[in-house]
Amino acid sequence: MCLAIPVRIISINGTEAEVEIGGITRQTSLMLTPEARVGDYVLLHAGYAINIIDRKEAEETLAIFAEMSQIMEKE
Repeated sequence: MCLAIPVRIISINGTEAEVEIGGITRQTSLMLTPEARVGDYVLLHAGYAINIIDRKEAEETLAIFAEMSQIMEKE
């Protein structure tokens, strides 16, 4: 099973972007999404931004991940 995580672009340098999720940042490639801009949410998979998604969809997905994490911590 593959999983892509929504992350927010905080800076861009050429075809590389610094993205953030939950206070953690990392570098990712924009080779598949060259139209992405700072502030956009993208789906991150295997080091590549594979799609741009809207903010509401990203926030809903991140809220579900947070809820799942809380449930797993209780077990």
